[in-house]
Amino acid sequence: MTDDLFTDRLRLSRAVPADLDAVFGIQSDPRVWTHYPSLRHTDTEATIRMMQRWERSWERAGLGSWVVRLRDTGEVIGNGGCTLLDGGVWNVGYRIAADHHGRGYATELARAALAQARIVAPERPVIAYLVEHNHGSAHVAQKIGLDLVHRAPDAGNPDPSVIRLVYADRPLAPAQLAAALR
Repeated sequence: MTDDLFTDRLRLSRAVPADLDAVFGIQSDPRVWTHYPSLRHTDTEATIRMMQRWERSWERAGLGSWVVRLRDTGEVIGNGGCTLLDGGVWNVGYRIAADHHGRGYATELARAALAQARIVAPERPVIAYLVEHNHGSAHVAQKIGLDLVHRAPDAGNPDPSVIRLVYADRPLAPAQLAAALR
């Protein structure tokens, strides 16, 4: 499998160190983190650690998150894909730059990621975990065919009223669900 994948409008590329500034620009933008502001990256070290997690997934499982570029211009507009979690599940994630919200890019990215996960290791469940008030993210999970399998308070969230949702493409074993709640 190639590390680059093309969709109708996007080029999905395995991250390289030269992508750091563009990825940090998205991860540090408060407009992208309105649903979970405490996770916003405030320094590049957080982005480096995230990109290292992606790379470990690529090395371990043959799939990880990509840097998302517009196919026609090459502009970096996000990141996401399927990353292997310790519980043996794929986590489909999608983070799109605020200036590009509402154009269907997250759904296009998530569909491509789900398809690749099913090619690379179809026996592994695909999950999406998010906070309940992030309706856009929940809508993407539903559009790619994931079903709600868990709803509970979000342990460790600075806001104790926040609810964690987990969507999945199949029922999860307890250890698999636990991976989404870490």
